[in-house]
Amino acid sequence: MAKKQTDFFFKIEEFLSARRVYFFAGLILLLAAVPLFGFSRYIMRILIVIGIYSILTLALNLVAGYTGQLSMGNAGFYAIGAYTSTLLMIRFGLSFWLSMCAGAVLAGFCGFLLGLPTFRLKGSYLTIVTLGFGEIIRMILMNWDPVTNGTLGIRNIPLPVFFGIKLSFANNGLYYLILALVILVSLFCRLIIKSKIGRAFISIREDEIAAQMMGIKTTYYKVLAFVLAAFLSGIAGAYYAPMVGYIDPNSFTFDVSSQIISMTILGGLGTMRGMYFGAAVLIIFPEISRFMMDYRFVLYGLILVLMMRFRPQGLLGWQSRLPYGFSKDMKKILETDGLLSIK
Repeated sequence: MAKKQTDFFFKIEEFLSARRVYFFAGLILLLAAVPLFGFSRYIMRILIVIGIYSILTLALNLVAGYTGQLSMGNAGFYAIGAYTSTLLMIRFGLSFWLSMCAGAVLAGFCGFLLGLPTFRLKGSYLTIVTLGFGEIIRMILMNWDPVTNGTLGIRNIPLPVFFGIKLSFANNGLYYLILALVILVSLFCRLIIKSKIGRAFISIREDEIAAQMMGIKTTYYKVLAFVLAAFLSGIAGAYYAPMVGYIDPNSFTFDVSSQIISMTILGGLGTMRGMYFGAAVLIIFPEISRFMMDYRFVLYGLILVLMMRFRPQGLLGWQSRLPYGFSKDMKKILETDGLLSIK
């Protein structure tokens, strides 16, 4: 039964892969037309939050899904991007676009500083250190009153302006901006994964010792994955701040990191499609089950346990055992040897 189910998913994968250009073009056109359906501001806000968490899960996926290193400090990089861009806009009068770039770069630099000493660690030790980093960032934000305004947070964050047009909920500018960011981040991640860098990431995930013996600089690539993930998380934070108009340290707690991890595992580690699916499910589910809001993080923990026990590859991770697509000739060889069951 499991073998037939796997073959079925592989056939779906091949069907969509052969028509992926048309599929994604149609999907983008559909998403671009969403504001035309006249949805309420509440619905549009949910879609925007799904977009933010899609970027955050794509970022974590580079570290956890493709490099095999679990990080629990993404909320820290998310916060760095949000606070840096906000302070540059309010105190120095920079535009949103320059502030977003600066916030992402600073988050990436912090990822580099954290990655150098910590990626010589493995397993639970690495997880604990990254968890501590996220809490340290939150403590700095809470206690550095002259800069961050402490627990009172920062209010009246200006909206992005594009060619003189203020992007807001009223003109759907914020929706189109997050849609553009998700597309750009997805293309960036796709290029990374399909490049030499992505193959190095995957080799480290599969067998780090074998990768070292093949001459791959494993520490370099693990730090690089961490820097890229921090950079992308900074972009998400820079967008989040003007979208909500107010940020404080409690916006970037450990709960945010655990939520990102839950989305990544639910969708499917080592896949991109799973990141959008995981973000959508875990953003929409609490909205339709508000009577269970007090137990939301209990449910996230239960989801993690069940997924790791019964479907560790994630709901959309049916091809997670294949690091990248095989050519037709290679598939024939594998089928002949009985290593691949697709007909």
